Amino acid sequence: MRRAVVVIPTYNERADLEAIVSRALAATDGAHILVVDDGSPDGTGDLADELAAVEPRLHVLHRTRKEGLGPAYLAGFAWALERGYEAVVEMDADGSHHPEDLPRLLAQLDDHDLALGSRYVPGGRVEDWPLSRQLLSRGGNWYTRIALGISVRDATGGFRAFRADALQRIRLQDVASQGYCFQVDLVWRALQAGLTVVEVPIVFTERRNGVSKMSRRIVLESLLKVGGWGFTRRMRDAREVVVHHHRLPSVRNGSSRTDA
Repeated sequence: MRRAVVVIPTYNERADLEAIVSRALAATDGAHILVVDDGSPDGTGDLADELAAVEPRLHVLHRTRKEGLGPAYLAGFAWALERGYEAVVEMDADGSHHPEDLPRLLAQLDDHDLALGSRYVPGGRVEDWPLSRQLLSRGGNWYTRIALGISVRDATGGFRAFRADALQRIRLQDVASQGYCFQVDLVWRALQAGLTVVEVPIVFTERRNGVSKMSRRIVLESLLKVGGWGFTRRMRDAREVVVHHHRLPSVRNGSSRTDA
């Protein structure tokens, strides 16, 4: 089994942290947990330190201010890669992702570079979401598939496992996205790098405590950036078609030549 670490970003998640860490440790055979706390004013980081003091498989990375999901995960990835972990998992702290699904995600890394926990493949589903949130999520994934020309059903989901060598191949130093867009960004980079991606059905449960970090700014960022990536893709494809056309052999009077 690969040496794995589950990266859990936190900001004001004290109410759920102990339970989610306990479940993750119980669900995995030797995997470590890294809590990346963005200076939570509710004491999440302090609680993480207390838990880590008695649990050698739990680690804490403190960040001084709230910078968002993307930078928190990038800091966690860097921490994991520096320490030689072979598999790195993204998981929320609020209980929306079920730690009991971790073994199924990690098992897929035997044959794939990236395993996505998917709400929108057969066997996956969402529980307790209002209709407005379901429409936003499904609409965002439909828009992503159309804009980028990909077949991934749940590119915005945040429960996923990477092989460490795959993370090293997707230019993490260039990532500057947040929220939904951060998750799409990593999937898009993985596909562009030729990595193998598989979707594993999961049940996503609405959080019981605290408030969602979703905002209009995150939604707008996703719309604009994904649209921009899609435009760049279409322009690149159009150039390749033109170049290919000019390289096709032409037949004149029984002889062939390649047009310049």
